[in-house]
Amino acid sequence: MALSRRALLTTGVAAATATATVTTATAAPGDGPVTVTTLRGTVPPGAPDFVYVALDVPPGVRELRVSYRYDKPPTPPGTPGNALDIGLFDQRGTALGGRGFRGWSGGARSEFFVRGDAATPGYLPGPVGPGRWYVALGPYTVAPQGLPYEITATFVHGEPAAPVPVRYPPERVPGRGRAWYRGDCHVHSVHSDGRRTPEEIVALARAAGLDFVNTSEHNTHSGHGAWAAPAEGTGLLVLTGEEVTTRTGHVLAVGTDPGTFVDWRYRAGEGRFGRYAQAIRRAGGLVVPAHPHATCIGCAWKFGFGEADAVEVWNGPWTPDDEVSLASWDATLRGADGDRWLPALAHSDHHRDPDRVGSPQTVVLADDLSREAVLAGLRAGRAYAAESSAVSVTFTAVTPRGRHADIGEILRVPDPATEVLVRLAVTGTDGPCDLRLVTDQGTVFTAPAATSLEWRTTAARSAYVRAEVRRPAPAGSPLPGAPAALTNPIWLAASA
Repeated sequence: MALSRRALLTTGVAAATATATVTTATAAPGDGPVTVTTLRGTVPPGAPDFVYVALDVPPGVRELRVSYRYDKPPTPPGTPGNALDIGLFDQRGTALGGRGFRGWSGGARSEFFVRGDAATPGYLPGPVGPGRWYVALGPYTVAPQGLPYEITATFVHGEPAAPVPVRYPPERVPGRGRAWYRGDCHVHSVHSDGRRTPEEIVALARAAGLDFVNTSEHNTHSGHGAWAAPAEGTGLLVLTGEEVTTRTGHVLAVGTDPGTFVDWRYRAGEGRFGRYAQAIRRAGGLVVPAHPHATCIGCAWKFGFGEADAVEVWNGPWTPDDEVSLASWDATLRGADGDRWLPALAHSDHHRDPDRVGSPQTVVLADDLSREAVLAGLRAGRAYAAESSAVSVTFTAVTPRGRHADIGEILRVPDPATEVLVRLAVTGTDGPCDLRLVTDQGTVFTAPAATSLEWRTTAARSAYVRAEVRRPAPAGSPLPGAPAALTNPIWLAASA
């Protein structure tokens, strides 16, 4: 009986054949004897998203080393060529949930190792126990000719190394009490496909004026324990998380308990995402779809927003897909009472130069510089986006009797016709910007080349007001200029 695609994904049955050859050799002095196994196979077009190649680990292995290569034949213009990701599961198996998960490097590395006291970034240290392990292959794209691969597994025999205790970053660092704190919740280090170490990212974050970052490696939590020492004494709060990179969209797990792993091996049509969104929240984190309208293969968000806590509308340098993300997010905003809304966030998605940590960034009003307070501020939408730490925004709404609300808050008025004064001011843009106010009716007011404005409305006319600080549009562009800052809404509602 033919297996369905879902069955293939669920059971891990590989639509690829593999053959193995085994040789024995002596390693460098001090390493002990080694056994080398070579696994070869071909992933055909139309294979499942993940192919699990069985690897039998003998007793007495101190360290497992894996390398791989695959063919990249030419393809016709417009046809994707071969691209193959890799990871590892141990003898506990490949079932969803990750009980046997030992690491993932995607396509960022051609080799890795694991042993009791250490592992390649992206992989988890721990014992190399005997039994059937699995090399997980992720055929990101497959050429029409198929994808031939070769995996070389080297078993270094000897006494296992003693495990090393893991120390995680503290959940609170000295702050300024209730204040606006600046952060970047989407950065990548060498623990996935980033080029910088945690030490380097900490230094860049502080130089960029940030108060917090969130670790967001693709499909691995291996780096959670790598940030405590680099951040110590810097005043930088490090939240731990993951970028859950599925084949139908990416989602940030922001501020989860250290050591939390979130599985990514499912598509939107399988109805599994709710389980993992709930796992993120049970671990204390936020569910934040990333770059929801990005155009790269598998990047656009297909899971809907029913399980989201916020959404990343600005990802790295401003591009047309960010404009679409902003407009799509705005279209979900309705009213303050009874309607759940998603706050908008901005992050750098830093991988390597010329990416800049903290450009853009989210500025959040929090009671303290702690995991609990920062996540509470983000969840409530008490936040705005800025292109850098030089840019600061003040945005308020006030009634004639002095009742006021800030970003993310509800301003309740005694009557729908009560006049509300909206004030916006911006500093640090280093050049002229247009100030725009957007309500549920669209863009309702623009102050060209300004640094402040005042505007009056009522709850009857405007369910919400949010602000945009836009740079001048390029000549002939049909789109507005890139933002220097964007705010979440202030909601207007008549008292019941």
